[in-house]
Amino acid sequence: MLGGVLHACVHAGGSVSFILPFSRDDARAFWQDQVLPGVNDGSRRVLVARLAGKIVGTVQLDLATPPNQPHRAEVKKLLVHPDARRRGIARSLMAAVEEQARQARRTLLTLDTVTGGFAERLYLSSGYVAIGVIPRYALNFDSSKVESTTVMYKEVPPESNTRHGRD
Repeated sequence: MLGGVLHACVHAGGSVSFILPFSRDDARAFWQDQVLPGVNDGSRRVLVARLAGKIVGTVQLDLATPPNQPHRAEVKKLLVHPDARRRGIARSLMAAVEEQARQARRTLLTLDTVTGGFAERLYLSSGYVAIGVIPRYALNFDSSKVESTTVMYKEVPPESNTRHGRD
C-alpha cells in the first residue's frame, strides 16, 4: 500500500525525488531497499494514515544524524494519496511526526520542500520557519523544468512531565 501511495503521488506531480517513468515496482523498491533497512535498525520511523483500512498517507522521521546532532531529525516524504487530499491527513501526519520526535528526544526538525508548493504552505502554517531557497535544486516529476527547494526547520519543545498530569 505504501508503494501505491508513492506511485500515485509521483504520477500526480509530486516532487518527491522521483521522475517519470516511475513504476509500481520502482515505488515498492524504494520502500524495501531504502526505507525498510532504517526502520529495522531504528534510525527511521514511518507513520501512516488510514481510511477504511487502506493506507492513504505517510511521513517519515529520519533519526540518523551525526554524533554532534543527537537533538535533530529530518522529516521526509510527506505523502497523501491524491484521492484522499483536503481532509487534514497531511496536517495530522505532521502532528504525529512531531510527537514521534518528542518521544525520540529530538527538539529540532528539518525538511525541504518545493518552493511555492502546497506542502510549503502547510509547513509554514504548522510553525516551520523557512530559512532559504536553493534555486534549480531538482527536476520536477516529468523532467520539464528544474524547481527550487525551500529549506525549513521547526523547534519542537521536549515532552513535559506536567503535560501528562505527572509531577
